Amino acid sequence: MIASVAVDLERDLIPDGLWEIAVPLIPPFKPRRQGGGTAPVTDRKVFCAIVYALTTSCAWRRLPPCFGVSPATAHRRFTAWTRTSLWRRLHNEVLDRLGAAGVIDWSAALVDSASVRAKRGASS
Repeated sequence: MIASVAVDLERDLIPDGLWEIAVPLIPPFKPRRQGGGTAPVTDRKVFCAIVYALTTSCAWRRLPPCFGVSPATAHRRFTAWTRTSLWRRLHNEVLDRLGAAGVIDWSAALVDSASVRAKRGASS
């Protein structure tokens, strides 16, 4: 029962279409230098756990066990994937695909900026 709930949760959080876009962007798993540990968890399970933690503001240590991913593994891969700019590249790829499909109305795009007064003689 728990396994089917986890699979349903994976499909709800990470639809197959999104997963197909994400797979080629995810860096290959590298075993820990010190060795040991447990068998690697699939990228999709980890990706799903990370998305859950980020979208629910769940603390890493409170990650539900139904994902089959330890909080340490989820956080470690999140950090590693962030270093490779996975999230920015995934966002850009999704936007590119939606734009190519004509789903995004770019005429409604919004640009935001901020200005800060530069003081004379201020050191940088």
